[in-house]
Amino acid sequence: MKNRLKVERAEHNLSQADLADRISVSRQTINSIETGRYVPSTILALKLAQVFGKAVEHIFTLEETD
Repeated sequence: MKNRLKVERAEHNLSQADLADRISVSRQTINSIETGRYVPSTILALKLAQVFGKAVEHIFTLEETD
């Protein structure tokens, strides 16, 4: 799964820690999502989308398979 989390954070001038505080997770969780090591739950994805005022599909997209 690809994500635009780092781009959205930059556009909103939020650090990983700032974003983590807003959705009640650790900074490490945000880092893991951004680097693709962790796929967020539906609830977490919805919270992230809400912070940025975007649809979940705008932030997270499935990678195409061959």
